[in-house]
Amino acid sequence: MADLSKQIQDQVLSARNAGTKLNIVAGGSKSFMGRAADPDASELNVADHSGIIDYHPVELVLTVRAGTTLKEIEATLAEQGQSLHFEPPRFGDQSTIGGTLACNLSGPARPWAGSVRDQVLGVKLINGKGEHLKFGGQVMKNVAGYDVSRLQAGAMGTLGVMTEISLKVMPQPAASLTLVREMAADQVIEYMNARAAEPKPLSAACWLDGRVYLRLSGAKSAVEATARQWEGEVLEEAEDFWQQLRDQQHGFFNRSEPLWRFSVGATAKQPPLDGAWLIDWAGAQRWYSGDAEKPRLQQWAREAGGQVSLFRGGNRDGEVMHHQPEVLAGLQKRLKSAFDPDGIFNPGRLYSWL
Repeated sequence: MADLSKQIQDQVLSARNAGTKLNIVAGGSKSFMGRAADPDASELNVADHSGIIDYHPVELVLTVRAGTTLKEIEATLAEQGQSLHFEPPRFGDQSTIGGTLACNLSGPARPWAGSVRDQVLGVKLINGKGEHLKFGGQVMKNVAGYDVSRLQAGAMGTLGVMTEISLKVMPQPAASLTLVREMAADQVIEYMNARAAEPKPLSAACWLDGRVYLRLSGAKSAVEATARQWEGEVLEEAEDFWQQLRDQQHGFFNRSEPLWRFSVGATAKQPPLDGAWLIDWAGAQRWYSGDAEKPRLQQWAREAGGQVSLFRGGNRDGEVMHHQPEVLAGLQKRLKSAFDPDGIFNPGRLYSWL
């Protein structure tokens, strides 16, 4: 654990002066995401820039260096009975908080607990000019100026090198249990949304292999009362099930076909596509494993009020993210120009034109 911000800053300045590009990496657990890395770019490894800088359990605020692993963060929080409520996916023990924010990854609790983007209070960032800048703060009411901290969510390192991240943390729930029952895919969307609309302690809802899983988390009395009211059997080893779903260790994610991620309206009907499906976030996130053409998937995603991306597998040299309208693409290009005028960071990783 060390503060390597000065060394990182020097490497960025050297790359800018030499006119070279940089691929930002840390644990490498998410290297499969986005477009293929530019083979001509030099590696900027920030894995050793790690460690917890400041932690105030009473104030529910944690500040860490971007290379800090999720494993270390969660172990520290657990000692105080706290956690990251957005349940960041781990694709390995080396998964870092910086990569989690850069890829905008959140787990099963996202619709109820918020996303990683929602939990970020502030960041420190080295831009393409080699300037070390601070945005946001360590308080929950900081709303002054542009919310640059949250711009990093999903930017995949194209706007700069994050060095520090301040996050909101939360107490762990007092009780949790999962109900499971058989249900057909054409019924589950309406069912999950009906359950989600009730004032109950629902914290996760997914459908897989003909079964719907509802997790209840909160006060023990509320969890037990809801379990008595709702149908379903209590799932044994529920924690293992949600961990496998969160970290994509379930067999569904090990198929040879390309894996597509849909972010759509929770009430959108399932499309008539052959292949394997997993429905999460009470319908708002849907995983599809199949060889369908991207234009067809994009059309359905638009009709369903959302977007689709090629999450894993398939052709990583083409565009893997949802097609952006000209206006939004223009905004992204202007942001890129403001933060990284020479196009040093992760060239083409998000889009070929960025």
